[in-house]
Amino acid sequence: MDWVNQGLIAAGVQAMLRVNMGVREGERILVITDVPTKEQWELMPADDVEGMLRRAYLARLIADLARTYFPACKVKFTTYPSTGRSGVEPPEDVARLLQDSDVVLAITSFSLTHTEARAEACRKGARVASMPRFVPEMLYPDGPMSTDYFALASATRAFADLITSAREVRITTPAGTEVTFSVVGREGRVDAGIYTEPGSWGNLPAGEAYCAPVEGTARGRLVVEPGWHAKLTEPLTIFLEAGEVVALEGGGSVGKTLVEVLDLAQRLEATRPRRMFAEFGVGTNPNARRTDITLEAEKIKGTIHLAVGDNSHMGGMVVADYHQDFVFPRPDVWFDDQPVILEGKWVAPTVRNVGS
Repeated sequence: MDWVNQGLIAAGVQAMLRVNMGVREGERILVITDVPTKEQWELMPADDVEGMLRRAYLARLIADLARTYFPACKVKFTTYPSTGRSGVEPPEDVARLLQDSDVVLAITSFSLTHTEARAEACRKGARVASMPRFVPEMLYPDGPMSTDYFALASATRAFADLITSAREVRITTPAGTEVTFSVVGREGRVDAGIYTEPGSWGNLPAGEAYCAPVEGTARGRLVVEPGWHAKLTEPLTIFLEAGEVVALEGGGSVGKTLVEVLDLAQRLEATRPRRMFAEFGVGTNPNARRTDITLEAEKIKGTIHLAVGDNSHMGGMVVADYHQDFVFPRPDVWFDDQPVILEGKWVAPTVRNVGS
Protein backbone atom coordinates (compact mmCIF):
# COMPACT_ATOMS: atom_id res chain seq x y z
CA MET A 1 0.00 0.00 0.00
CA ASP A 2 2.22 2.83 -1.23
CA TRP A 3 -0.46 5.47 -0.47
CA VAL A 4 0.02 5.11 3.28
CA ASN A 5 3.39 5.23 5.10
CA GLN A 6 2.83 3.06 8.16
CA GLY A 7 6.06 4.28 9.75
CA LEU A 8 4.98 7.92 9.46
CA ILE A 9 1.48 7.41 10.84
CA ALA A 10 2.48 5.17 13.75
CA ALA A 11 3.73 8.00 15.97
CA GLY A 12 0.72 10.10 14.99
CA VAL A 13 -1.71 7.35 15.96
CA GLN A 14 -0.01 6.87 19.32
CA ALA A 15 -0.11 10.63 20.02
CA MET A 16 -3.75 10.83 18.94
CA LEU A 17 -4.78 8.10 21.36
CA ARG A 18 -2.70 9.39 24.27
CA VAL A 19 -3.04 13.18 23.88
CA ASN A 20 -6.28 13.78 22.00
CA MET A 21 -8.34 10.90 23.38
CA GLY A 22 -6.61 10.36 26.73
CA VAL A 23 -6.84 6.58 26.48
CA ARG A 24 -6.50 4.82 29.83
CA GLU A 25 -5.66 1.23 30.67
CA GLY A 26 -8.57 -1.16 30.31
CA GLU A 27 -10.81 1.12 28.26
CA ARG A 28 -12.99 0.00 25.35
CA ILE A 29 -11.82 1.53 22.06
CA LEU A 30 -14.04 1.39 18.98
CA VAL A 31 -12.70 2.18 15.52
CA ILE A 32 -15.57 2.41 13.06
CA THR A 33 -15.78 3.00 9.31
CA ASP A 34 -18.36 2.92 6.52
CA VAL A 35 -18.04 0.83 3.37
CA PRO A 36 -19.80 1.07 -0.02
CA THR A 37 -23.26 -0.38 -0.40
CA LYS A 38 -24.22 -2.45 -3.44
CA GLU A 39 -25.82 0.62 -5.01
CA GLN A 40 -22.74 2.74 -4.34
CA TRP A 41 -20.50 0.11 -5.91
CA GLU A 42 -22.63 0.37 -9.05
CA LEU A 43 -23.37 4.09 -9.21
CA MET A 44 -20.62 5.99 -7.40
CA PRO A 45 -17.68 7.35 -9.40
CA ALA A 46 -14.81 4.89 -9.23
CA ASP A 47 -12.47 7.31 -7.46
CA ASP A 48 -15.05 7.85 -4.69
CA VAL A 49 -15.36 4.10 -4.15
CA GLU A 50 -11.57 3.82 -4.06
CA GLY A 51 -11.41 6.62 -1.48
CA MET A 52 -13.92 4.86 0.75
CA LEU A 53 -12.02 1.58 0.55
CA ARG A 54 -8.71 3.26 1.34
CA ARG A 55 -10.30 5.00 4.31
CA ALA A 56 -11.68 1.70 5.58
CA TYR A 57 -8.23 0.13 5.28
CA LEU A 58 -6.72 3.08 7.15
CA ALA A 59 -9.28 2.63 9.93
CA ARG A 60 -8.35 -1.05 10.20
CA LEU A 61 -4.66 -0.14 10.34
CA ILE A 62 -5.29 2.41 13.10
CA ALA A 63 -7.21 -0.24 15.07
CA ASP A 64 -4.25 -2.62 14.72
CA LEU A 65 -1.87 0.07 15.97
CA ALA A 66 -4.19 0.79 18.90
CA ARG A 67 -3.96 -2.88 19.92
CA THR A 68 -0.18 -2.66 19.74
CA TYR A 69 0.15 0.50 21.82
CA PHE A 70 -2.64 -0.28 24.30
CA PRO A 71 -2.57 -4.06 24.88
CA ALA A 72 -4.59 -3.70 28.10
CA CYS A 73 -7.49 -2.09 26.18
CA LYS A 74 -10.24 -3.89 24.34
CA VAL A 75 -10.06 -2.63 20.74
CA LYS A 76 -12.93 -3.35 18.37
CA PHE A 77 -12.95 -2.58 14.66
CA THR A 78 -16.21 -2.67 12.72
CA THR A 79 -17.71 -1.56 9.42
CA TYR A 80 -21.24 -0.65 8.39
CA PRO A 81 -22.97 0.09 5.06
CA SER A 82 -22.47 3.71 4.08
CA THR A 83 -25.42 6.05 4.68
CA GLY A 84 -24.46 8.11 1.61
CA ARG A 85 -24.92 11.47 3.33
CA SER A 86 -23.45 13.17 6.39
CA GLY A 87 -25.90 13.46 9.27
CA VAL A 88 -27.90 10.31 8.49
CA GLU A 89 -28.31 7.92 11.43
CA PRO A 90 -26.23 4.71 11.27
CA PRO A 91 -27.81 1.27 11.76
CA GLU A 92 -29.12 0.49 15.25
CA ASP A 93 -26.42 -2.09 15.96
CA VAL A 94 -23.78 0.53 15.21
CA ALA A 95 -25.49 3.01 17.54
CA ARG A 96 -25.36 0.40 20.31
CA LEU A 97 -21.65 -0.19 19.72
CA LEU A 98 -21.01 3.55 20.10
CA GLN A 99 -22.84 3.55 23.42
CA ASP A 100 -20.89 0.54 24.69
CA SER A 101 -17.50 2.20 24.12
CA ASP A 102 -15.26 4.52 26.11
CA VAL A 103 -13.36 5.90 23.10
CA VAL A 104 -14.67 6.09 19.53
CA LEU A 105 -12.72 6.93 16.38
CA ALA A 106 -15.25 7.37 13.56
CA ILE A 107 -13.04 7.25 10.44
CA THR A 108 -15.84 7.50 7.91
CA SER A 109 -16.64 8.93 4.50
CA PHE A 110 -19.94 10.41 5.71
CA SER A 111 -19.94 12.15 9.08
CA LEU A 112 -21.70 10.86 12.20
CA THR A 113 -21.16 14.14 14.07
CA HIS A 114 -24.71 15.45 13.63
CA THR A 115 -26.52 12.23 14.55
CA GLU A 116 -28.47 11.15 17.59
CA ALA A 117 -26.33 7.99 17.71
CA ARG A 118 -23.21 10.08 18.37
CA ALA A 119 -25.06 12.33 20.84
CA GLU A 120 -26.48 9.41 22.82
CA ALA A 121 -23.07 7.74 23.01
CA CYS A 122 -21.65 10.95 24.48
CA ARG A 123 -24.52 11.20 26.95
CA LYS A 124 -23.48 7.76 28.15
CA GLY A 125 -19.88 8.91 28.60
CA ALA A 126 -18.16 7.95 25.35
CA ARG A 127 -15.42 10.21 24.03
CA VAL A 128 -15.91 10.55 20.28
CA ALA A 129 -13.61 11.80 17.53
CA SER A 130 -15.49 12.27 14.25
CA MET A 131 -13.01 11.99 11.35
CA PRO A 132 -14.95 12.08 8.05
CA ARG A 133 -12.79 11.76 4.91
CA PHE A 134 -9.65 11.39 7.05
CA VAL A 135 -6.46 10.61 5.09
CA PRO A 136 -3.06 9.29 6.25
CA GLU A 137 -1.22 12.56 5.57
CA MET A 138 -3.15 14.20 8.40
CA LEU A 139 -1.12 12.04 10.80
CA TYR A 140 2.28 12.79 9.28
CA PRO A 141 4.79 14.86 11.33
CA ASP A 142 3.95 18.08 9.42
CA GLY A 143 0.22 17.43 9.16
CA PRO A 144 -2.69 19.06 11.03
CA MET A 145 -2.68 16.37 13.72
CA SER A 146 0.87 17.41 14.70
CA THR A 147 -0.19 20.82 16.01
CA ASP A 148 0.31 21.85 19.64
CA TYR A 149 -3.21 21.12 20.80
CA PHE A 150 -2.85 22.93 24.11
CA ALA A 151 -1.80 26.16 22.37
CA LEU A 152 -4.59 25.54 19.88
CA ALA A 153 -7.10 25.33 22.73
CA SER A 154 -6.04 28.75 24.03
CA ALA A 155 -6.39 30.42 20.63
CA THR A 156 -9.71 28.75 19.93
CA ARG A 157 -11.15 29.72 23.32
CA ALA A 158 -10.17 33.35 22.74
CA PHE A 159 -12.12 33.46 19.49
CA ALA A 160 -15.07 31.55 20.94
CA ASP A 161 -15.35 34.17 23.68
CA LEU A 162 -15.54 36.87 21.00
CA ILE A 163 -18.41 35.02 19.33
CA THR A 164 -20.27 34.70 22.63
CA SER A 165 -20.09 38.44 23.25
CA ALA A 166 -21.14 39.41 19.70
CA ARG A 167 -24.65 40.22 18.49
CA GLU A 168 -24.38 40.42 14.69
CA VAL A 169 -21.85 38.98 12.25
CA ARG A 170 -21.10 40.34 8.78
CA ILE A 171 -18.83 38.48 6.33
CA THR A 172 -17.47 39.34 2.90
CA THR A 173 -14.88 37.61 0.70
CA PRO A 174 -13.02 38.57 -2.49
CA ALA A 175 -15.01 35.92 -4.38
CA GLY A 176 -18.31 37.68 -3.64
CA THR A 177 -19.65 36.26 -0.39
CA GLU A 178 -21.71 38.84 1.49
CA VAL A 179 -23.82 37.63 4.39
CA THR A 180 -25.10 38.87 7.75
CA PHE A 181 -26.74 37.01 10.62
CA SER A 182 -27.46 37.27 14.33
CA VAL A 183 -25.65 35.35 17.08
CA VAL A 184 -27.49 37.00 19.99
CA GLY A 185 -27.57 34.61 22.92
CA ARG A 186 -25.58 31.93 21.11
CA GLU A 187 -22.50 30.50 22.81
CA GLY A 188 -19.18 30.41 21.03
CA ARG A 189 -17.97 26.81 21.29
CA VAL A 190 -14.51 25.27 21.13
CA ASP A 191 -13.33 22.27 19.14
CA ALA A 192 -9.68 22.04 20.11
CA GLY A 193 -9.09 18.30 19.76
CA ILE A 194 -8.81 17.35 23.44
CA TYR A 195 -11.45 14.71 24.19
CA THR A 196 -10.31 13.36 27.53
CA GLU A 197 -13.43 14.01 29.61
CA PRO A 198 -16.46 11.66 29.54
CA GLY A 199 -18.94 12.75 26.91
CA SER A 200 -16.53 15.04 25.04
CA TRP A 201 -16.56 15.00 21.25
CA GLY A 202 -15.42 16.82 18.14
CA ASN A 203 -13.36 16.49 14.98
CA LEU A 204 -9.85 15.23 14.41
CA PRO A 205 -7.98 17.07 13.11
CA ALA A 206 -9.46 19.88 15.20
CA GLY A 207 -9.22 23.64 15.43
CA GLU A 208 -12.33 25.77 15.24
CA ALA A 209 -14.42 28.20 17.26
CA TYR A 210 -18.05 27.96 16.20
CA CYS A 211 -21.69 28.64 17.01
CA ALA A 212 -25.21 28.06 15.76
CA PRO A 213 -26.48 31.41 14.42
CA VAL A 214 -29.98 32.53 15.35
CA GLU A 215 -32.44 30.77 13.06
CA GLY A 216 -34.19 32.91 10.47
CA THR A 217 -31.67 35.77 10.54
CA ALA A 218 -29.15 34.97 7.78
CA ARG A 219 -29.44 36.89 4.54
CA GLY A 220 -27.12 37.35 1.58
CA ARG A 221 -25.07 35.09 -0.65
CA LEU A 222 -22.24 32.60 -0.20
CA VAL A 223 -19.74 32.11 -3.02
CA VAL A 224 -17.74 28.90 -2.66
CA GLU A 225 -14.52 28.99 -4.67
CA PRO A 226 -13.22 26.13 -6.88
CA GLY A 227 -10.74 23.97 -5.01
CA TRP A 228 -12.35 24.68 -1.64
CA HIS A 229 -14.86 21.85 -1.81
CA ALA A 230 -14.42 18.31 -3.10
CA LYS A 231 -14.72 18.18 -6.90
CA LEU A 232 -15.80 21.83 -7.16
CA THR A 233 -14.34 23.21 -10.41
CA GLU A 234 -16.47 26.34 -10.85
CA PRO A 235 -17.89 28.91 -8.41
CA LEU A 236 -20.96 27.87 -6.43
CA THR A 237 -23.30 30.63 -5.25
CA ILE A 238 -25.84 29.97 -2.49
CA PHE A 239 -28.56 32.56 -1.83
CA LEU A 240 -30.02 32.99 1.66
CA GLU A 241 -33.20 34.71 2.79
CA ALA A 242 -34.58 34.64 6.33
CA GLY A 243 -32.09 31.96 7.32
CA GLU A 244 -32.91 29.56 4.49
CA VAL A 245 -31.31 28.59 1.17
CA VAL A 246 -33.68 29.88 -1.52
CA ALA A 247 -31.61 29.43 -4.68
CA LEU A 248 -28.31 28.13 -5.99
CA GLU A 249 -26.26 28.97 -9.08
CA GLY A 250 -23.25 27.27 -10.68
CA GLY A 251 -21.11 24.66 -9.05
CA GLY A 252 -21.27 22.12 -11.89
CA SER A 253 -21.92 18.58 -10.69
CA VAL A 254 -21.51 19.65 -7.06
CA GLY A 255 -24.24 22.26 -7.54
CA LYS A 256 -26.58 19.76 -9.20
CA THR A 257 -26.18 17.34 -6.31
CA LEU A 258 -26.77 20.09 -3.78
CA VAL A 259 -29.97 21.19 -5.58
CA GLU A 260 -31.26 17.63 -5.24
CA VAL A 261 -30.26 17.17 -1.61
CA LEU A 262 -31.73 20.52 -0.58
CA ASP A 263 -34.85 19.85 -2.67
CA LEU A 264 -34.70 23.30 -4.23
CA ALA A 265 -37.01 22.27 -7.10
CA GLN A 266 -40.02 21.30 -4.97
CA ARG A 267 -39.00 22.85 -1.63
CA LEU A 268 -41.08 20.39 0.38
CA GLU A 269 -41.66 21.21 4.02
CA ALA A 270 -40.24 17.82 5.02
CA THR A 271 -36.85 18.72 3.52
CA ARG A 272 -36.82 22.33 4.75
CA PRO A 273 -34.45 21.63 7.70
CA ARG A 274 -31.72 20.70 5.23
CA ARG A 275 -31.97 24.17 3.69
CA MET A 276 -31.59 26.09 6.95
CA PHE A 277 -28.48 28.13 7.73
CA ALA A 278 -26.82 26.20 10.55
CA GLU A 279 -23.29 27.17 11.57
CA PHE A 280 -20.62 29.84 11.65
CA GLY A 281 -17.06 28.70 12.39
CA VAL A 282 -13.54 30.12 12.47
CA GLY A 283 -10.54 27.92 11.62
CA THR A 284 -7.73 28.02 14.20
CA ASN A 285 -5.26 25.23 13.28
CA PRO A 286 -1.96 26.67 11.90
CA ASN A 287 -0.91 23.24 10.54
CA ALA A 288 -4.06 22.64 8.48
CA ARG A 289 -3.52 23.22 4.75
CA ARG A 290 -5.54 20.90 2.51
CA THR A 291 -8.50 22.68 0.89
CA ASP A 292 -10.46 19.89 -0.84
CA ILE A 293 -11.27 17.88 2.29
CA THR A 294 -13.70 19.89 4.41
CA LEU A 295 -12.60 18.17 7.62
CA GLU A 296 -9.19 19.83 7.27
CA ALA A 297 -10.09 22.90 5.20
CA GLU A 298 -12.50 24.28 7.80
CA LYS A 299 -9.71 24.13 10.42
CA ILE A 300 -7.23 26.25 8.41
CA LYS A 301 -6.31 29.34 10.39
CA GLY A 302 -7.38 32.37 8.36
CA THR A 303 -10.56 30.77 6.99
CA ILE A 304 -14.16 30.77 8.14
CA HIS A 305 -16.84 28.21 7.36
CA LEU A 306 -20.61 28.34 7.10
CA ALA A 307 -22.98 25.40 7.03
CA VAL A 308 -26.54 24.40 6.24
CA GLY A 309 -28.66 21.67 7.80
CA ASP A 310 -28.63 20.30 11.32
CA ASN A 311 -27.36 22.36 14.25
CA SER A 312 -29.32 20.73 17.06
CA HIS A 313 -26.15 19.17 18.46
CA MET A 314 -24.30 22.48 18.67
CA GLY A 315 -26.73 24.79 20.43
CA GLY A 316 -29.22 25.40 17.62
CA MET A 317 -32.81 24.43 16.95
CA VAL A 318 -32.65 22.81 13.49
CA VAL A 319 -33.02 19.03 13.41
CA ALA A 320 -32.07 17.64 9.99
CA ASP A 321 -30.72 14.48 8.38
CA TYR A 322 -28.02 16.56 6.71
CA HIS A 323 -25.17 18.93 7.56
CA GLN A 324 -22.81 20.45 5.02
CA ASP A 325 -19.99 22.94 5.62
CA PHE A 326 -18.55 25.37 3.09
CA VAL A 327 -15.13 26.97 3.62
CA PHE A 328 -14.17 30.54 2.67
CA PRO A 329 -10.57 31.81 2.44
CA ARG A 330 -9.35 35.40 2.94
CA PRO A 331 -12.55 36.61 4.62
CA ASP A 332 -13.34 39.97 6.16
CA VAL A 333 -15.41 39.45 9.31
CA TRP A 334 -17.05 42.04 11.52
CA PHE A 335 -18.68 41.51 14.91
CA ASP A 336 -21.10 44.39 15.60
CA ASP A 337 -19.31 46.55 13.00
CA GLN A 338 -15.90 45.91 14.60
CA PRO A 339 -13.39 44.04 12.40
CA VAL A 340 -12.12 40.76 13.87
CA ILE A 341 -10.66 39.24 10.66
CA LEU A 342 -9.42 41.19 7.64
CA GLU A 343 -8.20 39.36 4.52
CA GLY A 344 -7.87 36.24 6.64
CA LYS A 345 -5.75 37.89 9.35
CA TRP A 346 -6.96 38.02 12.94
CA VAL A 347 -7.09 41.70 13.91
CA ALA A 348 -9.22 41.83 17.07
CA PRO A 349 -6.98 42.85 20.02
CA THR A 350 -7.94 39.84 22.14
CA VAL A 351 -6.99 37.28 19.47
CA ARG A 352 -4.38 39.00 17.29
CA ASN A 353 -1.34 37.42 18.97
CA VAL A 354 -2.97 34.36 20.52
CA GLY A 355 -1.80 30.99 19.28
CA SER A 356 0.42 32.48 16.59
